[in-house]
Amino acid sequence: MRYSYEFKRMCVELYRLGRYPETPDGVPTQKFRNEIRAWVRMVENNGLEVLRHKPQNKTWTVEERLELVSQVLAGQSCTSIAILAGIHSGQLYQWVHKYKRMGYNGLIAKKKGRKSKGEANMKKDMKPAPLTESEREELIRLRAEVEYIKTENEVIKKEIALREEKWAAQLKAKKQQSLKNSKKKDTI
Repeated sequence: MRYSYEFKRMCVELYRLGRYPETPDGVPTQKFRNEIRAWVRMVENNGLEVLRHKPQNKTWTVEERLELVSQVLAGQSCTSIAILAGIHSGQLYQWVHKYKRMGYNGLIAKKKGRKSKGEANMKKDMKPAPLTESEREELIRLRAEVEYIKTENEVIKKEIALREEKWAAQLKAKKQQSLKNSKKKDTI
């Protein structure tokens, strides 16, 4: 649930007086009180302004993220570091998880969303650079090798087909022989 700055401030002041405000409808009491305690710690570390809603999210640099992650990896509590930094602990957990999984590159902010149509067309319009002499020689060699392999595959396919034809002919001959033998037995 999203609370206003004034409501958060009132909750912090009541907590300092030793009381809790009335729990809003639909929110578990224990969860609400835990949130108030987190607000109090945030105010103690960063001042009352930390309770205000930001007009837009702060963009954290990779170095700032790395500093916070390294404090957590050094053994400090993820929640306490998040409170000191004025961010939600879930965000810090994500950064730590990405750092553990992908290292430094996991902390780099990635572009979100679908690529624009302009980017896709730019790749199609690009013309390849002319080949160097060594690249041209390798291309010729690879094309010859591919042609050789294709020919070799055709030969193997023909051998298999001939073997199957021969096997089918032998099977047919055996059937005819067994039919002749069975007719001779019938007539005897």
